[in-house]
Amino acid sequence: MTMPDPSPSSESSSPSEPREPSQASAASKIRILLADDHALVRRGVRLILDREPDLEVVAEAGDGAEAIDMARAHEADLAVLDIAMPRLTGLQAARELAALKPGLRILMLTMHDNEQYLFQALKSGACGYVLKSVADRDLVAACRAAMRDEPFLYPGAVTALIRNYLDRVRHGEETSDHILTPREEEVLKLVAEGHSSKEIAEILFISIKTVQRHRANLLQKLGLRDRLELTRYAIRAGLIEP
Repeated sequence: MTMPDPSPSSESSSPSEPREPSQASAASKIRILLADDHALVRRGVRLILDREPDLEVVAEAGDGAEAIDMARAHEADLAVLDIAMPRLTGLQAARELAALKPGLRILMLTMHDNEQYLFQALKSGACGYVLKSVADRDLVAACRAAMRDEPFLYPGAVTALIRNYLDRVRHGEETSDHILTPREEEVLKLVAEGHSSKEIAEILFISIKTVQRHRANLLQKLGLRDRLELTRYAIRAGLIEP
């Protein structure tokens, strides 16, 4: 994984580089629980996260079981978990944390570019899947996306989801019944593409309250829980073009 150089010279070389606007000005920092069984990796990841004004690592764990203990002891908004850890894996810890702290967002940070791990991570409650090899490029954006209830997947993972959908169609596991109205499909597509309620209202020339009502109806009608599951449904329904 490419890690930042902690020396002062690396920070002073680009003091004027623009950054994404900080959320810290409008709200408290995003509190992060970081779990990885390699101390050197944790240090590198922490450097990536703590240099951002709106992100703060408040607890570290060396395995999945310790991550659960840390979640009980500390108030965290987001858990960043490695997959391969002793005692409890990141996938096992994600399932436990999703049940223990329903409001906690979970990101998987892993070296495994593997479809099986990807699907297991999503089933375990993770809202994002980030490869360690590009953590310095993707991790900060993934953390912010998670806190906006938006999924974050690397391009290969999106391809895997689409391929899985096509396999299910070929095996007759997908139905062609239309249970959504045309307007609900429009809203679902825009939600899945990452638009905010305000943006959807402007695109469809409806009120924000109407958009929010459509989103609530979509979740209830489809039996889904959040934006990530809506996005996965939109892919399966063919509303998002590959």
